[in-house]
Amino acid sequence: MFLIYNMEFILILDFSDFRVKSIFKAYCDTFPEAERRSKAQFENLFEQENVKIFSILRGADFIGYFIIWELDGFVFLEHFEIFQSFRNKNFGSGVLKKLVQTYPNVILETETEKLNAEAAKRIIFYQNNGFHQVLDSYVQPSYGEGKESLQLLLFANFQPENLERVTENIYDVVYGKY
Repeated sequence: MFLIYNMEFILILDFSDFRVKSIFKAYCDTFPEAERRSKAQFENLFEQENVKIFSILRGADFIGYFIIWELDGFVFLEHFEIFQSFRNKNFGSGVLKKLVQTYPNVILETETEKLNAEAAKRIIFYQNNGFHQVLDSYVQPSYGEGKESLQLLLFANFQPENLERVTENIYDVVYGKY
């Protein structure tokens, strides 16, 4: 647990934690099916030693969550959400600032600005928080049967030395694509 802007990040250790139901519902409501795991896959995250799922609290308010993978020399921010009613209050920037203080090298995926206005705003948000695009062409592997691979952007707050090794590490560990 750590604090910033009166926020607490609470590590969730088990799928049966009472916060998981709210997180999974928001996750399903926010992320398109092709960009998320099934319920069984989500539950399996709690069995992975290099995955951490945090709920974000501000006072008594549950304002969001994030999921990270501790990989070889960097952290992969797989999903990050500030709930709709708490957006545009700089909480997301606060979360990223503290995340980078704790994990200096962060990599994440995001949709292209061509997708919609929200995707374009998200890119600007990440750029305003010290992230930049590190690959011109990046494909997010499918999350499973019936789900498509997606053309996304790969962003980082540092310049990875070997992007091929980085993407292989993400593909192998996060997506299980050997």
